[in-house]
Amino acid sequence: MSPAILGGESVAAGQMTRHALRTRYTAIYPNIYLPNDAELTAAARAEAAWLWSRRRGVVAGRSAAALHGSKWVDPGAPAELLYDNRHCPRALQTYGDQIADDERMLIRGMSVTTPARTALDLACRSPLDRAVAAVDALANATELKMSDVELLIRRYAGRRGIKRARAALDLIDSGSESPRETWLRLLLVRAGLPRPITQIPVLDEFGQIIARLDMGWEDVKIAAEYDGDHHRIDRWQFNRDIARTETLTAMGWIVVRVTSLDTAGAIIHRVQSAFARRM
Repeated sequence: MSPAILGGESVAAGQMTRHALRTRYTAIYPNIYLPNDAELTAAARAEAAWLWSRRRGVVAGRSAAALHGSKWVDPGAPAELLYDNRHCPRALQTYGDQIADDERMLIRGMSVTTPARTALDLACRSPLDRAVAAVDALANATELKMSDVELLIRRYAGRRGIKRARAALDLIDSGSESPRETWLRLLLVRAGLPRPITQIPVLDEFGQIIARLDMGWEDVKIAAEYDGDHHRIDRWQFNRDIARTETLTAMGWIVVRVTSLDTAGAIIHRVQSAFARRM
């Protein structure tokens, strides 16, 4: 559990003085406090929101994803709850959607939507690409089964955003390890290229894994890799990447390395050129 507390409850129980509450804690929501030295993560914000509901709400959406272990959840984004109270404070969103008993679970004592219900909510409420990135991260962090999400899509066939959720479900890949990897994969698919496989292990002659490629096409030995800023800033990583690429090239792989400076058109052209070289 995060160190979030209900201020009035803690004072009434003698666990905290009003002076300590005022000087050592910061209010996140009305009567919900976090120690001044605590980091306000997305998971901590989720717990604070649940406490604000007097422990009656169900943590949902991006907040549920954070509690399920998803990376890349913005800690500054509003927390999300299924809770029938529209008079919520800033940085908190509530929804009055119905939820079945098999769509919720307990995480550290909090009622939280299951991975499948969380995926459905994310897919229904977010623009398509953002939904795919969010559910990719959720699938990467959990044992999310697409069949469970499909069941909920049928259960809530008339729900707003369900058409977008169906489209997002078809694009999910749990092998994506960052939003930019999701972006790159969708860019390549929409350019008409075959759908890439993610997290491809490359073995040496002894059967040992020497590299795991972000995505690619193993049959033609073409890979696309997204290099974040740390690949450029970290000298050790930079040198390791050079050696790794040289090894893969010697093994017959064409590796297209992509950075934030590359334009979409240039990336597509480079990958298409790699395919042309294999013809």
